[in-house]
Amino acid sequence: MRDLAVRLAALDADAGAALRVIAYFDSLTETRAGLQAIVRGAAVLAGCPARLDDHARRVHVRVDASGAAAPLSSSGDPGWMCLAVVPDGSALLALERAGEPGPVEAMILERAAGAARAVLDRTRGRAPAADPALVELVVDASAPSDVRDQAVHQLNLAVPGVRAVALPGGPALLPPGVVPSFARAGIGPAIDLPASYAAARVALRFAADGTPEDPGPTVVRYDDLGALALLADLPADADVPDLHRLEHATTAAPWALATLHAYADAASLRAAATALRLHHSTLQDRIAQAAHLLGWSITTPAGRLRLQVALTLRRLRRHPR
Repeated sequence: MRDLAVRLAALDADAGAALRVIAYFDSLTETRAGLQAIVRGAAVLAGCPARLDDHARRVHVRVDASGAAAPLSSSGDPGWMCLAVVPDGSALLALERAGEPGPVEAMILERAAGAARAVLDRTRGRAPAADPALVELVVDASAPSDVRDQAVHQLNLAVPGVRAVALPGGPALLPPGVVPSFARAGIGPAIDLPASYAAARVALRFAADGTPEDPGPTVVRYDDLGALALLADLPADADVPDLHRLEHATTAAPWALATLHAYADAASLRAAATALRLHHSTLQDRIAQAAHLLGWSITTPAGRLRLQVALTLRRLRRHPR
């Protein structure tokens, strides 16, 4: 292979370089080299820093162009040349160089990602669940900052962009780039983790169970709430006439809650009918009946907003602090 690469290099520099890349990573795979050696090879061959980020397994490796291990400088740049190591995209190999990869860079990414995949398949399953005690410490605003920082490093999450997550059973952490897969959760902003967790707990109250009795989004990001977050400050015993009317309507008509939620959430009447698997004329009749039970029109912008607020307050009452 090496002799062939030399001969090809005389005819086509890219072809010769690509063959040298193939031979290099084939050799690493045959000798069962580890992730550090694979990322080092990618960095040296490409002439720029390279990194492997596998948030699901909490594996992060970065090597500079000279082949020396280097600290993670950021959470990554979407403009870098990169390739998914595993099909679900939870692990990425990147060359810290902007733009589309050329033939040699594409070959480096392909062969390095393949070698890294073999290592992950051979040596690692998913990472064990994070130590709950460490997670609780990380989001505890009363803990000294240096102690919290140490806990973050122990969890291997000392990277920018980590968010706190509030679950019904306690806190969790969401690394950057990882798609959340929680049954019901509130996700805080990417800020100081204790503050992120405080915001996540607010967002959790807006998250529904996703059942017929509690329809709605099951995962809510605090960043998406905006001014709606102020509704969480309403006292639990505040008298809200629209809530009484909503409870009356949903008690009088078993179909009312699902219908009102779908109508309030959908972009159009037809979309709501599709979500409910109803003919749109049937939905129109139900909306008219529901509006009569509520005591206000819900087909005007103001009336629909009033309905959305009432449904949100109902969810907040179901999920107190």
